Amino acid sequence: RMTNYISNKLNLDLKKAKELQTSYFHKYNTSLNGLMIHHNVDPIDFLKFVHDVDLSFLKKNKNLRNELINLNLKKYVFTNGSKEHVENIIHHLGIEDLFDGAFDITDCNFIPKPAVEPYKLLVKKFDINPEETVFIEDIAKNLEPAKKLGMKTVWLINDEYWGKKDSDKDFIDLKIKNLSSFLKEINILKVA
Repeated sequence: RMTNYISNKLNLDLKKAKELQTSYFHKYNTSLNGLMIHHNVDPIDFLKFVHDVDLSFLKKNKNLRNELINLNLKKYVFTNGSKEHVENIIHHLGIEDLFDGAFDITDCNFIPKPAVEPYKLLVKKFDINPEETVFIEDIAKNLEPAKKLGMKTVWLINDEYWGKKDSDKDFIDLKIKNLSSFLKEINILKVA
């Protein structure tokens, strides 16, 4: 959807649009950020278009739901995407009622992770104590600002080039393969 948007908006063929999308993502941490800087793209228009996706392939995740319920702590979603996209995803997973809030790219004036400013705004908005926070992320480099603020950091292991970049750095406290299993371990330790 991003490639199509860029192609249509900038009158580029799909190959050139994909190259620009990737280039901006690597240079500016989101393709949107690069499009705003260089092409004055309306971010709301962009977000509506690219997040208008069919997520029917996502199935309700009963294990994740149970572990989130058992966690019995405040839980927030922090995304470089939109709240509408978050709502769509968590609805399809069957966990939409288990979060205390969502913090999206509009909440941080379109400054994406891993810039530290959005993390500070997140902490302020939800009155979060970083020293009592576990920050879980699938893009390793997005954990660095969380660690600098005093959070415990957890990288959700994946093989995406961008996701695993910097996954060998010491700002990552823990690496996990499965979120439900990790939450289950936390819940077991809470009871013990």
